[in-house]
Amino acid sequence: MSILNADLHSHSVVSDGTLTPEVLAARAAANGVDLWALTDHDEIGGQHRALAAAKAQGMRYLTGTEISVTFAGVTVHIVGLGFDPDDAALVQGLAATRGGRGARAMEMAEQLAKVGIHDAYEGALRYVGNPELISRTHFARFLVEVGACRDTPEVFRKYLTEGKPGFVPHRWAQLGDAVRWITEAGGMAIIAHPARYAFTANEEWALFSEFKAHGGRGVEVVTGSHTNAEAIRYAETALEFGLAASRGSDFHSPEESHTDLGKLPLLPGQLTPVWELLADRVR
Repeated sequence: MSILNADLHSHSVVSDGTLTPEVLAARAAANGVDLWALTDHDEIGGQHRALAAAKAQGMRYLTGTEISVTFAGVTVHIVGLGFDPDDAALVQGLAATRGGRGARAMEMAEQLAKVGIHDAYEGALRYVGNPELISRTHFARFLVEVGACRDTPEVFRKYLTEGKPGFVPHRWAQLGDAVRWITEAGGMAIIAHPARYAFTANEEWALFSEFKAHGGRGVEVVTGSHTNAEAIRYAETALEFGLAASRGSDFHSPEESHTDLGKLPLLPGQLTPVWELLADRVR
């Protein structure tokens, strides 16, 4: 089971990806994925489509989402896997989390206008599959379109991040709320791509400790943005905190993602894969 080609982190047009769940499923299957999860940001509206598409491609499937939470003033992402996609409390919690994105997007556009980039809100909307989920990624695609930057990595060096034009913080769900929504819906909560957060060692220890205290059970060890050294580091963290290990590309788009679906290193040894603990939730 530890060498299963599982890709348990990906995004479709239902949030900020560029492909439909059906096209994602076909791409995952073509790349040899055995077990797949669609984990759109703060949204589970694509889950039934993704399950049907996975079955049509002969893949096994776990329901998924990626919930934005605020911890120590930083946005942290919690992946949920294997939950009931029709659970009322989870559906309502995600709807509340999505609610602040519209006002935040308007403020981002106002800031960009002050530095000479006009109509950014309308431009970003052209890239949005679900207007409730307008995000920095959609603004980044617009900034590339109008020639403000060559590509999306350059966008995030010059705009939309703290201290740069277009950055507007958002208060997301609380860590305990996100973990509770996932677990009470029958799923498992997992800290996504932990190396991406600018935490001190003490802050990171606090994140993992509080996460586990709330009932969180896993951490993404192998993911598209982790180096080999970071994978080893978080393999050790998983062992230290008694957490299962997850694996996912965080794929958004063929043009933007540097790691394709299913094209990841295997999990380091001695770890318990999350899919072993979710075997009864695989569909």
